[in-house]
Amino acid sequence: QVQLVESGGGLVQGGGSLRLSCVVSRSIFSINTMAWYRQAPGKQRELAASITSGGSTNYAESVKGRFTISKDNAKNTVYLQMKSLKPEDTGAYYCKVVAGNIDYWGKGTLVTVSS
Repeated sequence: QVQLVESGGGLVQGGGSLRLSCVVSRSIFSINTMAWYRQAPGKQRELAASITSGGSTNYAESVKGRFTISKDNAKNTVYLQMKSLKPEDTGAYYCKVVAGNIDYWGKGTLVTVSS
């Protein structure tokens, strides 16, 4: 069983920044895929960014150039640095890792961007 705990959400003004963290309960060194998803109120959950064990990254078009996903293997932590935040970035942000062909999710952290 893999547990994930997200933190770093909060209320921020438009144009501001936040950094989300996701601490994983096991080594992430060999985990193939780690990702941040988000879910706006009344909408489906969507991929925001992902990173592979080799460090390759992928971003949703809506966050390219503003969000950066990274990981620290020594701390078993995945980060999402968010800049130039917009009200449409408001939602719950979830961390996901894929280990042994099983998806593990955190409980999420809430991000609210005011206009």
